[in-house]
Amino acid sequence: MATEQELSEFLKSVEKRAFKRTLYHVRNEEAALDIVQDSMLKLAEHYGDKPPGELPMLFHRILSNSTLDWFRRQKTRNALFSSLSDFEGPNEDGADFDFLEVHSGTPAGETVQSTEDLVRRSQVLRDIELEIQQLPARQREAFLMRYWEEMDVAETAAAMGCSEGSVKTHCFRAIQTLSKALKAKGIVL
Repeated sequence: MATEQELSEFLKSVEKRAFKRTLYHVRNEEAALDIVQDSMLKLAEHYGDKPPGELPMLFHRILSNSTLDWFRRQKTRNALFSSLSDFEGPNEDGADFDFLEVHSGTPAGETVQSTEDLVRRSQVLRDIELEIQQLPARQREAFLMRYWEEMDVAETAAAMGCSEGSVKTHCFRAIQTLSKALKAKGIVL
């Protein structure tokens, strides 16, 4: 059974990756933050007494389900209101938050890069992010779980509720699509 400290450490370790993964899906920072926070609360409330080894699988399943619930609510809301933007105000601070840009600083021990290199790196990261967003939902989910979350095939299959073969297929197709799109932009990784 997980202690309160183990649960807290687990949640701290996954919060940034969970936010980024959710942001790729919903493309709305506030909604992504809400989904991640709700998922963390559900894990703590309902599964906090589970062994620490089960927490990652449970959390990713809860996060996936919470994301799907958000899409269902959006679909219902959009069916009721033809233009939801009529009911929303403008962004108060007017600033856009770019998660990749914030976390793409110079790694420890590396010399400072020139402004040209930083701009080029920022553009490459933005291009990669845009191409990931263009992937079909299941491919994007499998790709992010396998390569961003570093989950193995079995864990990803359990979290997505599909077979291991489906995970492999989704990842293969995502990699092929990303590779072609990035190569067409002249980006070679």
